[in-house]
Amino acid sequence: MQMEKGSLSIESENMFPIIKKWLYSDHDIFVRELVSNGCDAITKLKKLEVMGEYDFPEDYKASVQVEVSPEHKTLSFTDTGIGMTEAEVKEYINQVAFSGATDFLEKYKDKTNEDQIIGHFGLGFYSAFMVADKVTIDTLSWLKDATPVHWESEGGINFEMSDGDKKEVGTKITLYLSEDSVEFANEYRIKEIIEKYCSFMPVNIYLSKEGAEQEYETIDAADIREDDVVVEKFTEEAKTEKKENENGEKETVEISPAKEKAKINKRPVSLSDTTPLWMKHPNECTDEEYKSFYRKVFNDYKEPLFWIHLNMDYPFNLKGILYFPKVNTQYDNLEGVIKLYNNQVFIADNIKEVIPEFLMLLKGVIDCPDLPLNVSRSALQNDGFVKKISDYITKKVADKLSGMYKVDRENYEKYWDDISPFIKFGCLKDQKFQEKMKDFIIFKNLDDKFITLPEYVENVKGKEDEQPEVVDAEDVAKEEAGEETETKEEEPTTVYYVTDVQQQSQYINLFKEQGMDALILAHTIDQPFITQLEQSEDVKVHFQRIDSDISDSMKEEGDEETLKKQTETLSDVFKKALGKDQLEVQVQNLKNENISSMITLSEETRRMQDMMKMYSAGGMGMDMSMFGGGETLILNANNALVKYILENTEGEHVDMFCKQLYDLAMLANKPLSAEEMTDFVARSNEIMLLLTQE
Repeated sequence: MQMEKGSLSIESENMFPIIKKWLYSDHDIFVRELVSNGCDAITKLKKLEVMGEYDFPEDYKASVQVEVSPEHKTLSFTDTGIGMTEAEVKEYINQVAFSGATDFLEKYKDKTNEDQIIGHFGLGFYSAFMVADKVTIDTLSWLKDATPVHWESEGGINFEMSDGDKKEVGTKITLYLSEDSVEFANEYRIKEIIEKYCSFMPVNIYLSKEGAEQEYETIDAADIREDDVVVEKFTEEAKTEKKENENGEKETVEISPAKEKAKINKRPVSLSDTTPLWMKHPNECTDEEYKSFYRKVFNDYKEPLFWIHLNMDYPFNLKGILYFPKVNTQYDNLEGVIKLYNNQVFIADNIKEVIPEFLMLLKGVIDCPDLPLNVSRSALQNDGFVKKISDYITKKVADKLSGMYKVDRENYEKYWDDISPFIKFGCLKDQKFQEKMKDFIIFKNLDDKFITLPEYVENVKGKEDEQPEVVDAEDVAKEEAGEETETKEEEPTTVYYVTDVQQQSQYINLFKEQGMDALILAHTIDQPFITQLEQSEDVKVHFQRIDSDISDSMKEEGDEETLKKQTETLSDVFKKALGKDQLEVQVQNLKNENISSMITLSEETRRMQDMMKMYSAGGMGMDMSMFGGGETLILNANNALVKYILENTEGEHVDMFCKQLYDLAMLANKPLSAEEMTDFVARSNEIMLLLTQE
């Protein structure tokens, strides 16, 4: 072939700004493109061999060799793939026929799966010019009697092409790095990039450094392979040690026999796992393999709770593994990582079009060769097919969880504290998931047992049925007169809940004394979740925190007029002592006479305050002081301290007792502020000092 020179058939001044700034947002991605091209070339050659059109040499090894040269500031990629002829270099390299930036974008922005540009050698190849001033190609086609080709270009605008001197079938691409990209001549930097993008490519990838000193390793002579370079063979002497025999005498005992050994050139170690776990059938994988893969990929040494192995061939090809990680507290980082692959080539983390939002809390890998990727593989095309993939993943997760509930309830309950945030978030974000999981939501009750919401409601109604029926006199009169009575809509069942077992322990004890139950809802996601449950048509419920009111079952019947007078008296005393004119005070006859005071805050007020706090935390700039208060101080008329204040409203220490009772009630409801706690401690010391003076 005569030397050929020319200009590349592209609008380079428009093309390369796109490649550099739009097409590939991360400059290190050129490594993925060039390694992928090498893997594609090897895959094509293997197909030709299967079809009987090509015979591999006896010593053939499929591989992509990456070599760095810090001294020459070069980086090369050599594959043992299909290679290219002169005509193919012209087609794939010289004639990347784009008429300019506008046409380029228009032509490829909406390509579907049937006509993707992914796999077209030219475009991936040109990513090299993001980091290189000059690029050369040396290639030899698989075709018999093919002539090797040498191609080079500076800046990707003009090229020179001539006969080459490559002896083996395949392609070598050499990048002469620009001054601002010499970092890519560092072997550790390249190793990091290969492990990021190419860890699971289907071809072995090797990395070497030009001019590096030869490294060696020692193996058993019996393990020598044909491709090993043997430096020397030697006999390793037997290992002995002195031990005491039955007679108490020292004797030399052989603990390891002599072995024939060999010193060889260190075998290259592939940076890629060509058969990753997700590509295997679930029946072929052990629990330890799943755990080991999790540790390797996510650098998380807390064992996952369990996992879901996705393996689907129809109507689309999708494989993967999703792990449910262990979450120690609600303050742990709930942001997971779902790595998306396309034919074992890493694409991106957490692509929201494929992974439902709530499943991004999980960790895992998904490989879908059918994904309609854009030209740079960095984003998905807008395609209904992607929604089907997302729906399938959601269904598989729901099937796994519901199946565990049905056949392995013990483990389901054991994992619940960790998996409940995922499930509840999923119910909030995905209606289909909520429909599938609604019958498998469980709650821990005051007895530390798990129950479902319908079970709680059934228990409450069972206790209500045990109570004497209250007859509406008006309805009785209408029935006797033959008139129709109005059909009353069923009232929602009140579901009591606890958000902090320690803080609300006083209320919990009251509930237990009366044989009442409540659900533990201690996670931040529970507040929006219970709102969703209240809006459900399946179970009519209204959630109410246990400190929002005093149940009738906790109170004794008393004279209403007496309670009214006591309320008026103590209301004036406490308002004056506390300096809280807006404080609402109620006097009740509580069955437990040891309880002196309690704070209640209506459920509606609390939810409003929580919502305002959320807006304030979101930078809305609201004045939170305007949403404070709203609580009611409940005083127990059966308690000795309360009786003392009633009988000694003008007593010397009444103000101090009122403040102490209020703070004690508040402590059982929520933490005191720093100033309030300081006053409470000082006052407690003062009261104890008074006791010593009696």
